[in-house]
Amino acid sequence: MSWNTFGRVLRFTTWGESHGPALGAVVDGCPPRIAISEADIQPYLDARKPGQNRFTTQRQEADLVRILSGVFEGQTTGTSISLMIENTDQRSKDYSEIAQAYRPGHADYAYDAKYGIRDYRGGGRSSARETAARVAAGAVARLIVPEVKITAYVCELGGDAIDRAAIDFAEIGNNPFFCPDPAAAKRWEATVDDARKAGSSLGAVVECVATGVPAGWGAPIYAKLDGDLAAAMMSINAVKAVEIGDGFAAARLTGEQNADPMRPGDNGPKFMANHAGGIAGGISTGQPVVCRVAFKPTSSILTPVDSITSDGDATQVRTKGRHDPCVGIRGVPVVEAMMALVLADHKLLHRAQIT
Repeated sequence: MSWNTFGRVLRFTTWGESHGPALGAVVDGCPPRIAISEADIQPYLDARKPGQNRFTTQRQEADLVRILSGVFEGQTTGTSISLMIENTDQRSKDYSEIAQAYRPGHADYAYDAKYGIRDYRGGGRSSARETAARVAAGAVARLIVPEVKITAYVCELGGDAIDRAAIDFAEIGNNPFFCPDPAAAKRWEATVDDARKAGSSLGAVVECVATGVPAGWGAPIYAKLDGDLAAAMMSINAVKAVEIGDGFAAARLTGEQNADPMRPGDNGPKFMANHAGGIAGGISTGQPVVCRVAFKPTSSILTPVDSITSDGDATQVRTKGRHDPCVGIRGVPVVEAMMALVLADHKLLHRAQIT
């Protein structure tokens, strides 16, 4: 059995392959009478789409979304919302040389071992192209949580981190790296250019902050908000680690250092710190929900790497085609989408239990 569906009350299923005719998502559980159009979804897909600058893959896809069902007269009907994005710039011939060889770092061998068959054209379902469907579904989820503002950005690229004292969220849209530190963005231009010219790739860390999340979302013990966030982020292609709040750094603190002290406030407690990332006991506290997501370097590189063929013979693989030198850059809209989907699901789950 394959698992292509995520969520409890708000559920979404993605479908399609990198080099198939189209891909998309079916969103089920969306409340009725929410105003929606394709124009509400397209800007998020535009942020993720390839070929926008020299720092991403040069595959040219318009990523235009079509709403096929679940919307009538500009409003959701409460039935399943089907979203479709056509693939228009496939170059399957680029992958002919790896039809019988496994790309190290990719899912080629794992898919073959599980299913006995694999779509070698761009990796099929394992391709990051699948994330376009998530972004479309995430745009629907944002309409369910209008009280929440979700902002993601690259905070580290190739081991070079931003200066947190220089963060300016207004800068995120002013550079191709979704970076809130203009000085770091300038440094990263040369870093990514050097990796691309060398036929290599780089990893990145994306940080996501959701403000306006009320206290009470999430449920013990097997529907923890942070647990579902971790699962959602880990399901993104190329993600290898997720931190909530201080994450691994919390293990290096003392109890008093890691505590989030509270003082009386006008509308509930006033927190003096947010080491927990806005979640305690799996339930939101009303503070900003913060997570960081680590993307590995893109596995499709021009540098030859030792591997084997499907017959078990030794070979070297040099992946041709059009690939992101740092897949974490275009991962920013995907991380935002998964945050929106999890928060919308937990809002509806909370509403179902607490009246």
